[in-house]
Amino acid sequence: MWLAGSRDLSRLATSAVALAAIVGAPLAHAQSGSPAVAPDDWALAFLDVETTGLVPGYHEMIDLGLVMADTEGVPIDSLFIRIQPEHPERLSDGARHVNAFDADRWKELGALSPAAAIDSLVHFHQRVAGDRTVLLVAFNSWFDAAFMDHLFRSQESSWRTLYHYFVLDIPSMAWALGYRDLTGAELARRIGVVDEPHLAEEHTGITGAMLNVRLYQALRARGMTPVIE
Repeated sequence: MWLAGSRDLSRLATSAVALAAIVGAPLAHAQSGSPAVAPDDWALAFLDVETTGLVPGYHEMIDLGLVMADTEGVPIDSLFIRIQPEHPERLSDGARHVNAFDADRWKELGALSPAAAIDSLVHFHQRVAGDRTVLLVAFNSWFDAAFMDHLFRSQESSWRTLYHYFVLDIPSMAWALGYRDLTGAELARRIGVVDEPHLAEEHTGITGAMLNVRLYQALRARGMTPVIE
């Protein structure tokens, strides 16, 4: 049988409080009506992240690009931040090839700590979104949402205080229209929009977020149909 000492109990109590704060975090503007009824009360946050690898919770986010737009995909404002990971030694070869992460270079470029990155994102959200309910939109959205979740939880916080619990996925939108291209580059070529740079030093979260906006706008134009009464 395991018996907890006073230090263990203190740690458990602290963890329980943190978990309660995360699990019990209120959904952002959960009282808002449907975007089909009141689109002006909603906004879209096109998100793309770069990371040190593919495993959320082990690998970490090293930059974040976000474009806030209206529900038609018209950009309102954007944010790009670099983040200094706590475990840069976990960088995978694949990630290095894609985003050219280097801990010393990131410091020179003014990368923020995870806590400062969250503060920057929160202030941006408050300034730009205002009272609107915001839906995250990403390419392969589970990946970006998972890394966003781990970033916030590393600071005992929750992304759900900012964004609606639904997360929209661009490949799923394309799939429903008959496209079977599962990478941003392939889909961009298929529907005729400008791709993002694929040179590692130029490939960032904000170039990916802007590509997401272009893809969304093009898919939306192809998928618009009259409302069926």
